[in-house]
Amino acid sequence: MAIPVESFFLDPLKQGTLQSRIQQVVAQGILSGRFQKGEKLPSSRKLAQHLGISRITVTLAYTELLANDYLSSKGRSGYFVSDGAPDAPQFAQDTQRADRVDWDKAISTKFSENLTLQKPTDWASYKYCFIYGQTDPTLFDHANWRLCAHQALGAKNFAPLTADFFDQDDPELIEFIARHTLPRRGILAREAEILVTLGAQNALWLASQILLSKGRTAVIENPSYPALRDVLKHSDCAVLPVDVDDYGMPPEFVPVQTNVIFSTPSHQCPTTATMPLKRRKALLERAKDLDALIVEDDYEFEMSFLAPPSPSLKSLDQDGRVIYVGSFSKSLFPGLRLGYIVGSELFIKEARALRANILRHPPGHIQRTAAYFLSLGHYDAMVKRLATTYRNRRAVMESAIHHHGLQIAGKGAHGGSSFWMRAPKGTDTQRLAETLREKSTFIEPGQSFFSGKRKPTDYYRIAYSSISESLIEQGIANIAEAIEK
Repeated sequence: MAIPVESFFLDPLKQGTLQSRIQQVVAQGILSGRFQKGEKLPSSRKLAQHLGISRITVTLAYTELLANDYLSSKGRSGYFVSDGAPDAPQFAQDTQRADRVDWDKAISTKFSENLTLQKPTDWASYKYCFIYGQTDPTLFDHANWRLCAHQALGAKNFAPLTADFFDQDDPELIEFIARHTLPRRGILAREAEILVTLGAQNALWLASQILLSKGRTAVIENPSYPALRDVLKHSDCAVLPVDVDDYGMPPEFVPVQTNVIFSTPSHQCPTTATMPLKRRKALLERAKDLDALIVEDDYEFEMSFLAPPSPSLKSLDQDGRVIYVGSFSKSLFPGLRLGYIVGSELFIKEARALRANILRHPPGHIQRTAAYFLSLGHYDAMVKRLATTYRNRRAVMESAIHHHGLQIAGKGAHGGSSFWMRAPKGTDTQRLAETLREKSTFIEPGQSFFSGKRKPTDYYRIAYSSISESLIEQGIANIAEAIEK
């Protein structure tokens, strides 16, 4: 295959004849390493057409390069980069041009300043890794996922793989969510009330962009999911935190000026508290009295291995004021970035339009692969295995925590994959985390979960989703030793 003609262009600012400029383009491509020895050059006819010049000019340039051993000719096959051409430099060439743009002036909005929670890319290198939100690759059903991906690549699925659905989703995935996933949470929804998203965070962003703006007020839990605060900054709304207790957000403390309430009632982030049914109904009544909406993030409901999950807020909603957010990323694997948002048809219509303007739709192949994995029963089987493994790991971790005298601040009534911990008063868990990394032990400091200027420094989170059972005891011992010192 010849080097694409698009690789060749003539800089109008360069001096010299057309022939010499073509020679320069080819020679520079070889000297920079872009054109490799043995690669075929475009025919003189094609290159001439591409550059809009005479074919004889290209032929003369090739002939000169042939004489200088930059090119070689193979009969009727054409011109090739010569084996005797000068070698490309072994060092990396600095092709970066001087940047004379004042980016502080040019950039109108700095999104990088809003990133609160950042996780290290080398988390897997820690022997005792208590990181949240990452999965143990040994627990994932690679074989069946691969088979489903292969099936999604078949001729039968060519349309969902390659078509631009514009603002639509894979009908098979939507059907499964409507008929199987949502009914498990007591939610009955039509297809027009469901939208596939690139994970739960994408769903939260869509909701915030549609429902909030300058002059409106959002209420969040304190502590809460740090990325939610980052998302809400983009909507320019007022954000008011409400302190949670052992049962989640107290409805009576939701301010009267509230427009949207963001809540994690089934599995509060990060305390893991579960909101009882009585309080859920009270929260719905409070929202009704204020004419406010509720965005319910129902993450990890599949990991309810200690007791059945509580009814979702959406299932109790009689007014259509609850917008429900779910995700497959936590239960399948975080890199999947596949979730969904459920709400009234008018809301989903706007969310669909906003998503179409930004990214059209999540990749069709990923949607169809997930649809097969779900509908063929592989997902439920894997969740059952995960629940068994997590139950065992949790028991080992809880025993080790008590044995080493550590304090649990929140452990979840139904299961989940983490413990919310509290160190002795005065402990700086940020420094504690840095100390533990020297012992190949990873924990998550809790400061980033809190709102306000005076954030508690003595909370931290440890998860058991990505650490093997045999390493838990020593990892907890490392934490206890570091705290004691």
